[in-house]
Amino acid sequence: MTEFELIRQYFQRDAGPSWCRLGIGDDAAILRPPAQRELAICTDTLVAGRHFPQDTAAADIGWKALAVNLSDLAAMGAQPMGFLLNLTLPDNDPAFVAELARGMFELASTHDVALIGGDTTRGPMSLSVTAFGHVAIDRTLRRDAARVGDVIVVAGELGGAALALARGGAADPALRAYLDRPQPQIEAGLALVECGHAAIDISDGLAADLGHILTASGCGAQIDLAALPLAPQLADLADSEAMRLALHGGDDYALIATLSRRAWAALAERPCGWRCVGEIVEQPGLYGRAHDGSRQLIPATGYTHF
Repeated sequence: MTEFELIRQYFQRDAGPSWCRLGIGDDAAILRPPAQRELAICTDTLVAGRHFPQDTAAADIGWKALAVNLSDLAAMGAQPMGFLLNLTLPDNDPAFVAELARGMFELASTHDVALIGGDTTRGPMSLSVTAFGHVAIDRTLRRDAARVGDVIVVAGELGGAALALARGGAADPALRAYLDRPQPQIEAGLALVECGHAAIDISDGLAADLGHILTASGCGAQIDLAALPLAPQLADLADSEAMRLALHGGDDYALIATLSRRAWAALAERPCGWRCVGEIVEQPGLYGRAHDGSRQLIPATGYTHF
C-alpha cells in the first residue's frame, strides 16, 4: 500500500465540516473560521519510548496523540474544530495504521473535530498533531492573568498516569487508561471562558505547570494538599508517594485555573467539573498545606524533555 493509498484508506473522510472549504487531498487546507472568533492553534509531538511505552496499543497511540492537543485547547478556553496529523512510521503496516486511525477518530468524534490534512513518511515511530479551535475575541484563558486573591481550581484527576507508568505491565486496565487514554477537559475549559483568569493543562505535573502560571503572573500560590483530586488508585499508596505522583508525575492532562472568589461561588453551583484546591497569594513560590495544618514549600519540578 502506497503513502497515498494509506491516507485515502484510513484517514480521508467523504464529507468535511462546513468551515473547511478544502481538506485532505491538496497542498493545503482552506478554512473559514466562525465570525467574531479568534483561532487558537497548538501542536505536540509524541515519540515512541518517550511519550508512550513501546507496548502501547495502536488505537491508544492515536487517541493520546489527539488528546494531548485537545487538552491544550481546553486550557485556552477554545472550542476544538480540527487537526493536522504528521505520522512517521518505521514500515508500512496497514493493520497498525487502521487501529491507530480508529483510536484517533474515536476521540475526534467525541468532540466533533475533523482531520483536514497532514503528512506521512518513513522513520522512527512518532506522531505530530496540530490542533486548532476558536474562542470569543479577547476571552482566551492565558497563563499570565492570575491575580492575588484568586482561588485555584482543578478539573480532572491527578497521579493516575504516573502510577500506571511506574507499574508498567502490572497496571490494571482501569489504571493504564489514565496513561493511554487521557480525557481532555473540553467542557471544563469552556465553562471557564466567561469568568476565568489564568489556566494551563497539567502535562508535566501540577507543581511544574502551576509554576508556569505563577512565573508568568508574578505571584505565588498555596494549595490544600487534602483537596487535590487524586486518581482512586493512589488511595493504596503512602501519603508521601501519592503526593509525589499527584504533584510531579505528569501526563494527567487535567486543567488548573484561577478565578475570583465571586466567580467561583457562581461556577461551583453548576456541574462544571472544577474543584477548588487553593488560592493565589502575593508571596512568590508554591506552598502546600498538609493535613495537620503545616505549610511546606513545594518545588516546581515535573517532567522535562532535556
